[in-house]
Amino acid sequence: MLAGLLDASHLMPLDALPEKAGEHARAAGFTDLLIYVTDLERRGLHLLTGPNGASPGTAGVIRIEGTTPGRAYQYGWLASSSLNEAAGIDWWLPIVDGTERLGVLRVRSAYDDARAREDADRLAALLALLIVAKRTSSDTLARLMRTEPLNIGAEMAWNLMPPSTYADGRVVISASLEPAYRISGDVYEYALDGPLVHLTIFDAMGHDNAAGLCGALALGACRQARRRGAELAAKGEAVEAALIEQYGQRRYVTGILATLDTRTGVLSWVNRGHHPPVIIRGNRWSSHLQCPSAHPMGTDLGLPSIVCYEQLQPGDRIVLYTDGITEARGADDSEFGIERFTDFLVRHAADGLPVPETLRRLMRAVLDYHDGHLQDDATVLMCEWLGPVIDDTEPAKALTGLLSSDPPATSASTTKDGSSQL
Repeated sequence: MLAGLLDASHLMPLDALPEKAGEHARAAGFTDLLIYVTDLERRGLHLLTGPNGASPGTAGVIRIEGTTPGRAYQYGWLASSSLNEAAGIDWWLPIVDGTERLGVLRVRSAYDDARAREDADRLAALLALLIVAKRTSSDTLARLMRTEPLNIGAEMAWNLMPPSTYADGRVVISASLEPAYRISGDVYEYALDGPLVHLTIFDAMGHDNAAGLCGALALGACRQARRRGAELAAKGEAVEAALIEQYGQRRYVTGILATLDTRTGVLSWVNRGHHPPVIIRGNRWSSHLQCPSAHPMGTDLGLPSIVCYEQLQPGDRIVLYTDGITEARGADDSEFGIERFTDFLVRHAADGLPVPETLRRLMRAVLDYHDGHLQDDATVLMCEWLGPVIDDTEPAKALTGLLSSDPPATSASTTKDGSSQL
């Protein structure tokens, strides 16, 4: 199954993936294969169809909240929605590239045993790799992942930023940005360089296309400087130089540039006119890190860039955010606020939710608080340091909701909608 699909994938557009995957899945006893991908706001799961469209009666969109496929996506579960010995068993599996959640796979299996579940899990993993490999050249997928048109800033930002989630034995990183279709200057980035993890968040002034261009320019300048070997302060100066060259002193960008040394847990960072990072320790309390702030990049005010340091403990979470999170206002004109923001993260971490699901729910809470219409970009980038050992991956699996390497238990528990979870 896997070898045949991989061989076919080299000369296959993404539109043909559902049909080809269905053909090769039959070799492992799987039929009725459906591939669903999540939209940019992570509210729904949307059916990827081939040239012939979907079969009659097939749901084109499935809500994430309150559905069996949605729970498979949220928690990394392998879930079943029917138990019928004659027809086989229907399974829902998360489609995950590394730790980035792309959607869910539905297959009907002729067998209900550990080998079949392992085969289904590996099929979902291969589908994730193929979707990621082909998504940059597929307008079909781009349209499927959006429920409304993107503005120009969003079109640029989503194609510049890295995947929303990354993990290995040392760190778990996750990010979220709203309003997903109306981005006006916020961007985030993380990058790994041996034992170093670079974390960056920028907030460009304004809410127009120029803000989106500034954010893209800042990210590009920072990335270029970093890959030339520039240190933290020099990266900020490179961004400022690029902004002034392009705009004089008419446009500016605030931001945090940080580096985590995973060997020691030492976090170093520079503040360029931005909200300071938050540290959440032991899922119990949080604290703002203090560091003298230099001027926003692009203003050329001459304030020095001071590199500050913090010794982390294993399990500490570094949280970078923009003011759209804390300054979202409710119906009574009160702000969402830093206390509500950090309390939300602490409570949901204590509940044991996967980190990507915690941020998905956070953004729902921020949007709901602001009646669904944010006036400013709201971005959060969170990184948990697990320790220095890259191969000790079990904690990262638990934090990101990856399926266990062991086959799921064969017993099923009934959910409120009458389905079962394996």
